[in-house]
Amino acid sequence: MYIDRKKIIIISAAAVVFIALVVGAVLLFRGKPGQDTVSGGNSVRVNTLALAKEYIERGEHQRALDLLDALLIADTYDADARTLRDEAIAGNKREREAAQSAAQSAAQSARGPENQFSSFLSAEDIAAQRRLEEEQRRLDEDRRRAREAERARLEAEAEANAQREAERRIAAAAEAERRKAEEEELARKSRELQNQMKAVNDLVLQGRAALEENDYSAASSSFDEALSRVPSGENRFEAQKLADIGEAYYEHYSNNLGTAEGEESRKQAVNFAWNAINKDPSQALPHYTLGKIYNDLKQWDNAANELQAAVRLDPNNYLYSYNLGKVYFSAGKFADARQSFESAVHLNPNHELSWYNLGGTLRMLRRPDDALAAYRKAASVKPDHAGSHREIGRLLSAKGDHSGAVDSFNKALQHNPNDAASLRELGTVQNASGDFASAEASFNKSLQIAPNDYQTNHNLALVKLALRKNDEAAAFAQKAADGVPSNAMYHYTLGLAFESLGNIDGAISSYTRAASLDKNYILPRNNLGRIYTDNGFPHQALPYLLEAYAINPSAYDVNNNLGHAYVMEENWIKSIEHYEKALSVQPGNTTVRLNLARAYAGAGNLNSAKDAYLALIKLEPENWDAVFELGKVYATLNDTANAGKYLAELLEQNPNYTKRTEAEIILGAL
Repeated sequence: MYIDRKKIIIISAAAVVFIALVVGAVLLFRGKPGQDTVSGGNSVRVNTLALAKEYIERGEHQRALDLLDALLIADTYDADARTLRDEAIAGNKREREAAQSAAQSAAQSARGPENQFSSFLSAEDIAAQRRLEEEQRRLDEDRRRAREAERARLEAEAEANAQREAERRIAAAAEAERRKAEEEELARKSRELQNQMKAVNDLVLQGRAALEENDYSAASSSFDEALSRVPSGENRFEAQKLADIGEAYYEHYSNNLGTAEGEESRKQAVNFAWNAINKDPSQALPHYTLGKIYNDLKQWDNAANELQAAVRLDPNNYLYSYNLGKVYFSAGKFADARQSFESAVHLNPNHELSWYNLGGTLRMLRRPDDALAAYRKAASVKPDHAGSHREIGRLLSAKGDHSGAVDSFNKALQHNPNDAASLRELGTVQNASGDFASAEASFNKSLQIAPNDYQTNHNLALVKLALRKNDEAAAFAQKAADGVPSNAMYHYTLGLAFESLGNIDGAISSYTRAASLDKNYILPRNNLGRIYTDNGFPHQALPYLLEAYAINPSAYDVNNNLGHAYVMEENWIKSIEHYEKALSVQPGNTTVRLNLARAYAGAGNLNSAKDAYLALIKLEPENWDAVFELGKVYATLNDTANAGKYLAELLEQNPNYTKRTEAEIILGAL
């Protein structure tokens, strides 16, 4: 394309020079420049002006300009020629504007009455649109954060409930151990004292049972009677019973959070725990109860102090170390949390929750391999612990082990089929490994559980695009973008979906929104530049492409698209600059090499064009367009031997080449 233009320019220039010589010879018989004589020598000028005027009247402005340029080369002060030239230039401009308007109208008509190619806005319109979107950004961001916080809250709540249930099971076992120890201590007492203490124990158990049935009055009566019957002088035993009652109230509180009964139980738990400590400071259990209460109230320092006391008083109780680790973790003291969880697993290697939380702590300490080992230990201790399998899947996914991650997520789902997080992340790994059909199924299942999870809607849209289910992709991308209007990535993906459907207006609108939401987002800017360029509007493409270039000057696609836009504007120097940068990023890319060679030719730098074509053919010998254009370059350089060589090889090796006729004509003229 560029070689043809070059030859046309050369031929036109030759014609202009010929006319200039003729006019110059005539002007030898004229007076000073600018003087208008009516001598016979002036007849060429007069006829040229008349012919140019006729061309202008007939709308053939370029032909008029060619004639007038010749006159002005000979006499730059020719006022008549200058006047007609300005008239021809204005007419030429009107023709271009009319052609552009017609092209836009045709594009609008082809797309129907709705949402026509109105996205080709002026710079002022685009700026106004961006300002309006920026005004809504803060509100949209608040909504997005609220939705994401709600999703995180629900997932954390489900995780906490599962962990709380496991802790209750473990606490029951610990309670049995505690009773056994008390019974052993009781066995050493006298028979009469044993009977008195057994009665107290029975009343405490009776009160606990009443609390479990939410019979608060009966529980209180049983506890009061139990304490009234404690044998005189048995301060340690009384402190133990006070601690037991405090723990019973804590359990009732933890089962009735947010209720008046629960709040009253919390107060009673605190009261009995402190009474136990005052009665016998060596008791660990009341400190443990207080530590758990402060932890629930997010009073991390108070919780840590009480649990540290419990660990000091009973260093062999793994639950105390475990809960202290949880408090440290919540307070962001991960090194301390690690030590506490490691103490817990040392004391009880079969406590899966200690291993699980140790894994989470090691992740926060940026020790993924150690975290993976801890999660695997938790899963080996309790094979049906879904959370451990899910975390293993996440770590394996981060390491690029897609197969292992898929296996782990499937194990998590085997034990918890309704875990939307495992389904979502399983789909993400399947998508990354190219198993789009499986990813589609996983995301669909996840959305059946949580239909308004906008991240999953977005991910499913990407998978649908990969499967070429473009209509479905647009629907899911639209839901994600509507659900979180401030998410630039969601709007970008919606733009991809619209573009895949041929909805250029929708694509431009979505890409523009994405770009306005994220000032450092290259992809929507690059795609906007490509769309405008492909549709013949390089002037509107360049601002977006230059913004993208400012963000990342080494981006291949951005430089390649800038090169193309500048070619359309015939800014060969800029075009060459960006094609060269694109080539430096992808030296083996034959498409950009071809573009660069053509830009050199368009700029008239034929030797550089020749070298670029030769380098391309070395990489891709059967790039017939490159061979053909190289032959034309050699022909223009008057290197008939090489021109003939490449054109003849082209016709011999590819007899059906689309431009065979043109190649034969050039060969015949050599």
